[in-house]
Amino acid sequence: MSQAKKTNTAKGARVRQALARKLGAKPAGGRGRRVDPAKVADEVLPFWKRKTLVQMTQREWESLCDGCGKCCVNKLEYEETGEVVQTNTCCRLLDTHTCRCGDYKNRKKIVPDCIQLSPDVVAEMDWLPRSCAYRLVLQGRDLFWWHPLVSGDPETVHEAGVSARGKVISELEAGDLAEHVLDDWL
Repeated sequence: MSQAKKTNTAKGARVRQALARKLGAKPAGGRGRRVDPAKVADEVLPFWKRKTLVQMTQREWESLCDGCGKCCVNKLEYEETGEVVQTNTCCRLLDTHTCRCGDYKNRKKIVPDCIQLSPDVVAEMDWLPRSCAYRLVLQGRDLFWWHPLVSGDPETVHEAGVSARGKVISELEAGDLAEHVLDDWL
């Protein structure tokens, strides 16, 4: 066997051993356990690239929210046409700086018409922002660079200018919501 081939074989063995250790496989004799490449891919790929919305744990589901606050922006639906329009007002529970719910656990009790997202709701709600991570995963697309799961920083969604921060006021301060209709999505 040539020296180059021996080097490549040894390098491949080291890579397989490292992957096996990552998966918790224990060596069984001289060669060790075979590693399933598909299982390695499952361990290496982030959950949103390998799971559907339905397959996610509650913790994964909650972490998929990018914290933009846009789903808490008030929308108005015209009864005559069914058209849905955006306003620059938000739910009274939304903290307009952090873009997080002020009482997430009790939100449905305080705001009965609050829509709790679920895989079924995400599939039906065409008003969710195009950048919404739930929508992106449902469509088989990847998250944007500014998503906290990608960037590692919850502030990047705001720094990128894609959140409701600085663009909305509380419905408690707004008065008539019809006077706050926007021509464009935030």
